[in-house]
Amino acid sequence: MSAIPDLYGTEWVKSSYSGNGGGSCVEWAPGLASAGVVPVRDSKDPHGPVLTFAASSWSSFISAVKSGRLPAA
Repeated sequence: MSAIPDLYGTEWVKSSYSGNGGGSCVEWAPGLASAGVVPVRDSKDPHGPVLTFAASSWSSFISAVKSGRLPAA
């Protein structure tokens, strides 16, 4: 398991699917992927909990979403 990096000063990017309507908003920190970890958080609660994923796992998840291999909720 990778060590959780210090997230102070991390640049967060909101998902392009989040829109501006205040719905389910996800942000991730792409700048840390080169360190092997991808932090993800709820943009409506920026001081709340952060989930971290191995970069390879996050990449697999994004590929599955884009290809439609995951069922819609």
